[in-house]
Amino acid sequence: MAGPTAGLQSFSIRMSAILRFLKDWTLAIAMTIGASTYLFCHNVPGLASYSAPVMQAVSFIQPLLIFCMLFIAFCKVDLRALRPCRWHWWLVAFQSVIFTLLCLWLILCPHLSYGVVVEGAILSIICPTAAAGAVITGKLGGNAAGLTAYTLVINLCVAILIPLLIPLTHPQPGMTFVSSFLLICAKVFPILILPLVAATIVRHYLPRLCRAITSVRDLAFYIWCVSLSLAIAVTTRSLVGSHIGWPLLTGIALASLFCCAIQFAFGRWIGRRYGCPIAAGQSLGQKNTMFAIWMGYTFLTPVSTVAGGFYSVWHNIFNSWQLYQQRKHPERQVPDRL
Repeated sequence: MAGPTAGLQSFSIRMSAILRFLKDWTLAIAMTIGASTYLFCHNVPGLASYSAPVMQAVSFIQPLLIFCMLFIAFCKVDLRALRPCRWHWWLVAFQSVIFTLLCLWLILCPHLSYGVVVEGAILSIICPTAAAGAVITGKLGGNAAGLTAYTLVINLCVAILIPLLIPLTHPQPGMTFVSSFLLICAKVFPILILPLVAATIVRHYLPRLCRAITSVRDLAFYIWCVSLSLAIAVTTRSLVGSHIGWPLLTGIALASLFCCAIQFAFGRWIGRRYGCPIAAGQSLGQKNTMFAIWMGYTFLTPVSTVAGGFYSVWHNIFNSWQLYQQRKHPERQVPDRL
């Protein structure tokens, strides 16, 4: 009997170790699955022909997953907690000033040989907070309500700043401030406002359903992991199909990496002053990279969209490391002040 019992114990230990590894590196695994799945399908002739319908399906499924994820996250957030905080204005000022300076650089030096690298930095800086930011922030013990409020604030600011400055760097016939403003609002606000309205209705009129939804632990997080796999697959497709030289590709990659690092660092630094380092860091550092890619195609040089793809990799690697550290050293983690 000792033999089978010892074997079961050994198997249980190995399974626990595997499950612990999967929990620690869920985001990294999701990213690897997304990239490797696309590369496998891209390099198999029989499967490559299905890429167009698959991408169409992804373009439908991904917003649906984001809606579900935000709906679940908003079910946990009281609307009364969605109020502006002082650290919001510091982050808005940071993004606005850096964005303005980069735009002035392009306006004053329109023939830069590395102008597309500057455009990549512009996308990395002005891109609003990711819709999944509330999920990751909550998972890290941060103030999800504070991040959600900042997401609404920064999306409105982006809708105003981009039409004011981007046309000066890339004039486009027929693109006025009003048309650009409405175009951006139509792109970002439905996916933020509709889940918020639906969650508010459920919280007030269907409290039992709300409790049932929020009782499922980490549901929004795992939906985000599926969405992340799809996003990384789309990112990999963008990088593979970019056909730009390695020097330029390296420049854009480094620019987006620097922007990612400086925004997480500044956000956490400001957040510590107000007791919300996690929420402030995620608000500034975790970006809606699909919006960045769309903005590059719509308003800037299409090659600059690669910056959004690289940024998606950088901020998700950092998020994976943060989640790993939280599980490995929970005693070191100081939650935000709510």
